Formats: sequence, C-alpha cells, structure tokens
Amino acid sequence: MKKTNVTMRDIADKLGVSNVTVSKALNDKEGVSDELKSKIKLLADEMGYRINAAAKSMKQGLSYNIGIIIPERFVGRTQSFYLTFYKHISKVLEERNYSGILHILSAEDEERLVLPRIYYENKVDGFILLGQIGSEYVEFFKDNDIPRVFLDFYTDQSDIDSVVTDNFYGVYEITNYLINAGHKDIAFVGNIYSTSSIQDRYLGYYKSLLEHRISLNHDYVIFDRNEKGEYIEFELPDPLPTSFVCNCDEVAYNLINKLEKLGYSVPDDFSIVGFDNDIYASISEPKLTTVAVDVEMMSKTAVDLVIEKIFDKDKTSGRVLVKGNIIYRDSVKTIKDKVKA
Repeated sequence: MKKTNVTMRDIADKLGVSNVTVSKALNDKEGVSDELKSKIKLLADEMGYRINAAAKSMKQGLSYNIGIIIPERFVGRTQSFYLTFYKHISKVLEERNYSGILHILSAEDEERLVLPRIYYENKVDGFILLGQIGSEYVEFFKDNDIPRVFLDFYTDQSDIDSVVTDNFYGVYEITNYLINAGHKDIAFVGNIYSTSSIQDRYLGYYKSLLEHRISLNHDYVIFDRNEKGEYIEFELPDPLPTSFVCNCDEVAYNLINKLEKLGYSVPDDFSIVGFDNDIYASISEPKLTTVAVDVEMMSKTAVDLVIEKIFDKDKTSGRVLVKGNIIYRDSVKTIKDKVKA
C-alpha cells in the first residue's frame, strides 16, 4: 500500500543509496547512471512519491505550469481534435511534474495582439501554442521573452520551434493508395490558404499526381472553409471526380453526408479519405480510411522541448516532424484500370 507522505529518505533507504543520489535522479541531474536513475524513478512512482511542487517552485523561481493556448475557432461545438491533443499534453505534463493551464485565445485577442493574463501574472514558465495562429500574433509572441513551442503548425520564420505531423508525406502516401486503387480523377478538399498543415497536405497530394503523370485539375481543388477558418458549403465540380482527398476527417465526414443527401453512396459512387484519425473517422458511415496523427508522440515531443527551453534559454529545435500512419477502413473502392505503382 502506498504511503501518503513518502520522502526521498524512504526511497534512498529502500535502494541503499544517499538522499543526494535520489534527489539528482528525480531532478534529472548529472552524477547518476541512467540505469540507477530509471530504478529510482520507478520505485518513487511505485511508492507514491510526489515532488513538493510549492517548495521546488519557491527555490527555483518557477511555477511548474505550462500555458496551452488554443484559438477559439478550433474548439467549437463540433471540433474535438485539439481538445484530444490537450488531454495528451496534460498527461505528459503530469508525468513531468508540471501542470497545464488551458487558455482559449479569442479572435478579438488574437487580432488585437493580447497575450493571456497568465503571462502577465507570471503563472506559467512557458507556452505550447496549439493550432494555426495569425502571423502577427506569432511575431508579437516571439517578441516577448518566454519559452514557447508551436504545435501542429509552423510559419516561414526559421527561428521558431515547432512540432508537426508529417502532413506532406501522409497525404502523398494516401493519394498513392487511391491511384493504385485505379483512381485518376481525384479532388483535394481544403482551403490551401488557411493553414500550413492544409498547404502541406495539398502539396503531398500534388506530388502524388505529378509522379503518376496525372494533370492537376484546378476545379478539383475544393475549398472547405473561409479565411476565418469557418466551414462553408462545398462547391462540387461538374463533372465530379471518382475520389476525394479531404484535409481532415471532419471535412470528409461532412462531404459524405452531403453526397448522400444528393443520392450518392460512398464508396460505391465515390471513394473518400481523410486525415487525423479522430472521432469523425469512426462515426462516419462508412468508416474512413485516413492518416492517423501520432498525437501522443507529438504531445510528448512538444512538452519535452518547452521544458528544455525553460532551463536553457538558448535551446532551439527548429521544425520537428512526427510521422503518421494510414488506417485502412471502408471508404475506398478499387475501380477498373488499376494504375501500376
């Protein structure tokens, strides 16, 4: 049974080492082998040891809180992807003896370049900015001296640290899959001017077409949202393609519903693929073939990077890519004249 007031001395006595050794191991300091460090951390967890965050905070001048900023347009009534991200980030922070403070960035504050109150009140040691934020706000945030990591988006600035899924390669692979299933008339659904993620996904789609000598039909680039990121009604081309590459699962889900209202069936009449592998991929009928984003690895990477930057102000990582994987389900149909890879 776990004690409620386990101390470093308890852990040290169990392993026959000194308090100093236990302290160094739990705080990831040098002077302890990796093997012993892992053994100490494992025993500490089994015994229910908890770092005295208040005492540690006072001693080091840190809050041991990380602010997680999400633009409000990504947490609407139907949007769950970034909230899933937030749950994973919070879990990793807890494992690192940190806490996450969620801040929903309003469109007004983003436009007026207003930083969160938790910044001005020194309640956080760093920030993870989750989801595409306007370039002016990114610049404004950069001008304020606080560790930050951008998650699931990047900009053309070379001096920002970001963690993104490999959008380009993921859609390149899934478009190849459609082509190898015999599809030549393939549309891309997404506003290519909206986010860096959608742009990279479009470029992956385009590269696949180029490699298979399929001409890009500009009528097959279908916008799904306006400049504010709000979803708009699809304007479907005439004639229709045989398949659609959607920039995310929610858009794929909406497209399937629209096509069904028009009397069509997926995948009998059209094949559709998505991206993210979120809840929309599983509630869609049929269930979606999609690219699964490794949310767990991206969250872990972002948390580790921002903590490293807290303790080393000169630490940089650049853009870190995390690979996704195709999940094959029921929304794609093989048609005649299968294309050779």
